[in-house]
Amino acid sequence: MEYRTSDGLLKSQGEIRALNKNVSIPKVWTADVCASLNINPVLEAPKPKASGAYKQVVRNGVVKDGDNWVQAWTETDMFADTTDKDGKKITKAEQERVYQAKLDADASAAVRTQRDGLLKDTDFYALSDVTMTDAMTSYRQALRDITTHSAFPNLTNDDWPTAP
Repeated sequence: MEYRTSDGLLKSQGEIRALNKNVSIPKVWTADVCASLNINPVLEAPKPKASGAYKQVVRNGVVKDGDNWVQAWTETDMFADTTDKDGKKITKAEQERVYQAKLDADASAAVRTQRDGLLKDTDFYALSDVTMTDAMTSYRQALRDITTHSAFPNLTNDDWPTAP
């Protein structure tokens, strides 16, 4: 839990206790305790979702909402044009491209791991003493072909083949 001090700073209970070393403070902080310490509790506010792929939502202090202080949130771009130590300009678009490539690589690896597990679960059907059904053959081939799916690597549950 956070508290807003009279000078507008945000402090934890531990920090407030440290500032009031010679004050006996109960374990449970009621409205009367907060008033005597001249602090206001900061209520949690749900973190909103970012509006775009390359946006992020970060804490931005607190705001007054009626009689209460609540967490404030703001949306920012994840990337901005920058210049490296050698004076080379790195554009926002370049950074977004590199970031998206990393996300896609991670998603690809996750899909391949899931696919490999599903294939392994059906490997016993491919033993020489077992006759594999056409449906199982098609299912296993669809698993192998999952990397050619139009939504790859960002698949949903509906994009995966259904086991027979």
